[in-house]
Amino acid sequence: MRRRHHFHIDHAGHSVSATVQTGHTAVVEVLVDGKETGYATTHADHPVTVHVELPTEPPTPVSVRATARPEPACVFESPSAAPQPMAPRPY
Repeated sequence: MRRRHHFHIDHAGHSVSATVQTGHTAVVEVLVDGKETGYATTHADHPVTVHVELPTEPPTPVSVRATARPEPACVFESPSAAPQPMAPRPY
């Protein structure tokens, strides 16, 4: 059965959200400021990293590391800060 789990973090004035859809093939979507900027799939319980950019001048490369099992979780990674867990959202 598929379930969708939502995560969020604010970084450098930008909103970064991730949705992890669990199932046989996990799907990870990353939105920056409300626009889909990254997408990845992974099988079973393998973690996946989605690389995206923040719309700064010049663009700032960041990534979201997601795991679907045993409990979905996302970690935000930026070259200017230590890795930070993204907060789960109930919607």
